[in-house]
Amino acid sequence: MKLWKRRKPLVSLEFRVYLVVFLASRGGGGWATIRRRWGLYGVVSSSAVRSAMPRRRLICSLASASSCLAISGYRWITRLLALALYAMLLMPGFLQVAYDYFFSSQVRRSVVYGDQPRNRLDLYLPTNTDELKPVVIFVTGGAWIIGYKAWGSLLGLHLAERDIIVACIDYRNFPQGTISDMVNDVSQGIAFICNNIVEFGGDPNKIYLMGQSAGAHVSACALLQQAVKESRGESISWSMSQINAYFGLSGGYNLLKLVDHFHGRGLYRSIFLSIMEGEKGMEQFSPEIVVQNPGISSAVSLLPRIILFHGTSDYSIPSHASKIFVNTLRKVGAEADLILYDGKTHTDLFLQDPLRGGKDELFDYLIGFIHANDKEALARDAMAPPRRRFVPEILLRLAGKVSPF
Repeated sequence: MKLWKRRKPLVSLEFRVYLVVFLASRGGGGWATIRRRWGLYGVVSSSAVRSAMPRRRLICSLASASSCLAISGYRWITRLLALALYAMLLMPGFLQVAYDYFFSSQVRRSVVYGDQPRNRLDLYLPTNTDELKPVVIFVTGGAWIIGYKAWGSLLGLHLAERDIIVACIDYRNFPQGTISDMVNDVSQGIAFICNNIVEFGGDPNKIYLMGQSAGAHVSACALLQQAVKESRGESISWSMSQINAYFGLSGGYNLLKLVDHFHGRGLYRSIFLSIMEGEKGMEQFSPEIVVQNPGISSAVSLLPRIILFHGTSDYSIPSHASKIFVNTLRKVGAEADLILYDGKTHTDLFLQDPLRGGKDELFDYLIGFIHANDKEALARDAMAPPRRRFVPEILLRLAGKVSPF
């Protein structure tokens, strides 16, 4: 006669594996170390972990992402509060931009470019449709985790006012995808624009690629990957000759040099390695490292002109990341330029300055560069009214003081 029966666990195996992975990311070590440190005897056996892990990859990815975002210490609490206050101070501008994004007839939202859930893009179209317009393909940032196509709405609305079409590409973020998925999505989005933009009034021979922060990194990887394919004669869905220039804003291009910096700012090493598919992935997806490979010199010669923009007071991704990449590109024979903005932070160039309205150095440079060979467009730009202000100056200054970026 049985005197006892095995109790049903209070929580599922998935949750227990999730817990183990989470604790591993907080302190490192194997299962035995974790069990000893955290007193998890009886919670889940080591054999259960081994058998469950292959079947629970998504659970592990979510656990890793949660460990990155969990507010478990003073650093995360203060940064979350700073982010909330930062957003509140800029809310008057966000609401105005959101209204235009959702209700403007010049915005085509969520155009499908692929078969993945986030394979969508937004188009910002000029009101003047008398001729084909130049096109900027924009890839937003978001630390590879919280990127979204709508983050480019302010840039899209402003450039559309100057007769430039903007396509903001959405792509899978971690843990829905890792870096190779992101690069593939962006490349597919670029192909869609190159092959279909005429239907929306765009000139397929005047396309520019631009990325900001993590988006600058992902788009640079997509550009370089395409150049390598084209140089090897592989099948391609878009041509490097269609990209007139690449604009990289506040990006990082050598992940091996940035991993410790990101770890210190809260994007923990274990999470970053998961996003970048391990140490080898960090090398493979570091454009600064890739261009130095002598075996792809023919691919480097296919690259368009590369122009990098960076603020000298950027603490999220230091400006020397762009400096070193430009110097590396020049050494291998690519045409590259660097424009530094003294005292500007990671979000000043992309967010606070455009919300301020009026004259904007970065915006004026982009307009002048894209319209350089169009005298009529330059004449219209010279007569254009100043851009409107979205947020009072005092709120912008306060936002700059509390910004967690």
